[in-house]
Amino acid sequence: MNTRTRVMLVDDHALCRSGLTELLEHRGNMSVVAASGDPALVVALLREHQPDLLVLDLRLAKVDGLSVMRMFRADGCEVPVVILTMSDDGADMSAALRAGVRGYLLKDMEPEEIIDAIGRAARGEMVVAPAMMLQFAQILQSGPKGTGMSGLVASLTERERQVLDHVARGQSNKVIAKVLDISHNTVKMHVRHIMDKLNLHSRVEAAVFSFEYSNSREGLRAASDVKPL
Repeated sequence: MNTRTRVMLVDDHALCRSGLTELLEHRGNMSVVAASGDPALVVALLREHQPDLLVLDLRLAKVDGLSVMRMFRADGCEVPVVILTMSDDGADMSAALRAGVRGYLLKDMEPEEIIDAIGRAARGEMVVAPAMMLQFAQILQSGPKGTGMSGLVASLTERERQVLDHVARGQSNKVIAKVLDISHNTVKMHVRHIMDKLNLHSRVEAAVFSFEYSNSREGLRAASDVKPL
């Protein structure tokens, strides 16, 4: 059975909400289960509808989107978030990624690009607007440069290293559980331990850590020490 992805929209422009609803439902095989421009309603709507994905504007009239995200995260809601915004400011994208969003898209993208990206995000991928890829690469390269990272990596178990590798690829806990043939709760436990051991606060920070370590002298040395079978 082909199950439609359940999406919730938060944008204070009614025209944007209605246009995106039309796109996702009629051209994207998704169901928009709730749409609102009022940040005060977001937590209640998330509790009621429990969507698979939340598409959130960064600039709302009463409060910024990341504040809304912190609000429902504090309520215990872990729904994946994709930012859809007019802002092509690298600082905005950096703040959003480090807050733990799964994607950063621009409203001036082609409709088919937006539909495709939201669909891929719902399947567990990290998505970034093509026009923001240079800034995204710069954000990845702005993290720690490897000094002392080997000790942190050494504190991870073999399974935790496997999970970190999949997190760094932008995969969701559900996808990781399927690939590694372990339970969803076990993946969540491993991710929590990884964050604690590496002193990280979001999956994007984990991806940055993995990228920087892999390209640091310590990481390259560790890779060269692995003997071929």
